[in-house]
Amino acid sequence: MSFSFLGLSLDSPFFLAPLAGYTDASYRYLCREQGCALSFTEMVSAKGLYYGSDKTEELLQISDREGPVGIQLFGSEPEMLRFAADSLKDRPNVLIDINMGCPVPKVVKNGEGSALIRTPDLAAEVAQAAVRSAGKPVSVKTRRAFSNEPGPTEIGPAAFAEKMEKSGVSAITVHGRTREQYYSGKASWEAIKAVKQAVSIPVIGNGDVFSAEDALRMMEETGCDAVMIARGALGNPWIFRELKAAWEGRPVPPRPETEEILDTIRRHLELLIEAKGEHRAVNELRAHIGWYVKGLPGAVSIRRAINEAHSAEDVFNCLKI
Repeated sequence: MSFSFLGLSLDSPFFLAPLAGYTDASYRYLCREQGCALSFTEMVSAKGLYYGSDKTEELLQISDREGPVGIQLFGSEPEMLRFAADSLKDRPNVLIDINMGCPVPKVVKNGEGSALIRTPDLAAEVAQAAVRSAGKPVSVKTRRAFSNEPGPTEIGPAAFAEKMEKSGVSAITVHGRTREQYYSGKASWEAIKAVKQAVSIPVIGNGDVFSAEDALRMMEETGCDAVMIARGALGNPWIFRELKAAWEGRPVPPRPETEEILDTIRRHLELLIEAKGEHRAVNELRAHIGWYVKGLPGAVSIRRAINEAHSAEDVFNCLKI
């Protein structure tokens, strides 16, 4: 089966969310192997692109083996987004996504990320600037609201989505939580449904999807066109093979056994070493370990040992259980 999305023929309607500190090229590749149809880079600063930051350039690295990848930008100055979108024309990304949902204080205080929900006119200018310069589809990722009690400048998720559509955006992702919720409480799938009913562009649902059953239920209850997996994919690239099987009407594969999980951790480290060198690879793997080993026998001791590891050999020794 194939899924048509913004002119792309994808393997399924299940995407990997852009997650800072997690969805680098190595992890995107692991998810692709398991059936992820479309993934996104970590958040890339439009200002960082403008000023030629080395860190920004590293975040933009995309390999052929990853499959379709979108670049997610963040910023609140239309001119910066125009420049960034224009500068990415010749990159191998298939689309540009603008982050209007990040809840992190250092992003919000600069008027970026989810702060743009409170300034919908500026958000529209930002989107329009990117659309006019990108030369490829532009999407927006946002949240259902900024505050649990919406302020006077907020216009509601459906109206916000309509504004994005009028700005030329080709698709919109809606995380069903508010900025104030961060990742706590329950995501409102009703907000996703309201957006789907308000716009004609594809709507991607996001929030509280941790299994194939969750994803299919979200699509049924909201009518969303695709589902974006965030925390449900951390330490769990196998969720994509489960999603794809369920969507195709096949039996959902069983959860991976311990040895498959440990083998994947080893491969993940090898990919990180290949891309970033041993020292950085060992340090960056630590962010993933707690997610990978959650629920495994001896998980606490494995996590502790790897957090204290100084070399790849140390890590491999920790995984000999």
